[in-house]
Amino acid sequence: MTEPAMVSSPLPYEKLEANVASGHVDTVLVVFADLQGRLQGKRVHAQHFLGRVREFGLDVPSELLAVDVDNRPIGGFGDSHGGAAFGDVLLRPDLSTLRAVPWQPACAMVQCDVRWPDGRPVEQSPRQMLRRQVETARACGFTAIAGTKLQFTVFEETYARAAEVRHRGLMPSTRHVPAASVLATHRIEPMLRDLRNAMVGAGVEIEALEGHHAPGQYEITFRVTDVLTMADQHAVFKAAAKEIAFRHEASVTFMAKHGEAPGNAGHLHLSLRGPGGGLVFAPQDPLGVDVVDLRTDVFRHVVAGVLETLPDFTLLYAPYVNSYKRLGESSSASTAVTWGEDNRTCTVRVLGRGPSLRLENRVPGADANPYLALAAMLAGGLHGIGSCLPLRAPFIGNAAESDHPRIPASLAAARDAFATSVVAGEVFDKEVVAHYVRAADAELAAFAGAVTDWELTRGFERL
Repeated sequence: MTEPAMVSSPLPYEKLEANVASGHVDTVLVVFADLQGRLQGKRVHAQHFLGRVREFGLDVPSELLAVDVDNRPIGGFGDSHGGAAFGDVLLRPDLSTLRAVPWQPACAMVQCDVRWPDGRPVEQSPRQMLRRQVETARACGFTAIAGTKLQFTVFEETYARAAEVRHRGLMPSTRHVPAASVLATHRIEPMLRDLRNAMVGAGVEIEALEGHHAPGQYEITFRVTDVLTMADQHAVFKAAAKEIAFRHEASVTFMAKHGEAPGNAGHLHLSLRGPGGGLVFAPQDPLGVDVVDLRTDVFRHVVAGVLETLPDFTLLYAPYVNSYKRLGESSSASTAVTWGEDNRTCTVRVLGRGPSLRLENRVPGADANPYLALAAMLAGGLHGIGSCLPLRAPFIGNAAESDHPRIPASLAAARDAFATSVVAGEVFDKEVVAHYVRAADAELAAFAGAVTDWELTRGFERL
């Protein structure tokens, strides 16, 4: 974790005005993150954005914040706000998120906070959930900074072709060369190049985009910045990757587990800073050596808090039935509630020293909503500070083979843990907890009603 990037608008408002006046921008995407972390919203003409939307916002149906992966309503949302479920909510542009959209012609984007018609924040909104934790941290004198590593898999088939073959037998973009090799990116370098350049043009700071271990699998590392900006950039990348893949007649997936190959992870790196950016996890050692005894109580409490809340908050790290197919598949996706010094088999891995000292949460997959996952991790750390939780000794060895407690092994178990969690009820609004429990119920109901390929193969002729 390097020093955080400077927080500023990737596209200053004055530059947007100039671009609109010159005709270089004629469309603005006014978007927000839904429950899945997908960017939803509307396209508006740039002149309309400058003249009205910038100041007054934009109405969208509230049901966009209460739909499952298939865009089916999950119910129970909005009843206590005006007496009508699925009325409108207001998108309030956050001008600090203005950015160019290089993968679309003459286009800019702004990400929004979501409010009820009376101006109150919609607490169930993923961005608002993270914002609340940022505000809590600030009230305690801390600034949260984060970096994410996101894995995804590229296939040679288009999305339409993949759907025709029911997403079976797809050809990964790399096969014979180890994906982590530099040679692995050769075949799809035109797409990866477009993706890298698009991120630069959009003001999304990345450190590397590289081949990973499985066929067709790649990993992007985002440069560390404040936690809310990190989630914004993470969401923008996922949207851009799908569009750019489409233009190259390919497809990408961020599923946690899509086949026999190792799954796609979405690791989170988190640290805290004090007033003026001062270090609070450990002092800067003049020799550049990490002295464990010099690590602060704040550091120990944060690690302990993240660990203690892992089982209760697993629903926010792993929100789908498929998420649990990746967890526990290998020692690098361990489910044991442990921490270790640079130990990839632990759910919480501690890395770095001095200004780079941070926690890596290895539970989330690439399917996790970055706002929810970072909100959960930050909330856990702040809970540890507030409760002065002690930290046990680091685990040494393969945590996957240990007898330590495990995080929930299924979505149903994670749903129950979140629903009954005392800590979740304290750090998140009770309506927020109920909303995400309903979302889990909708996912479980959809899965229970599905007829799988395994069932058809096993029973179509034999039963």
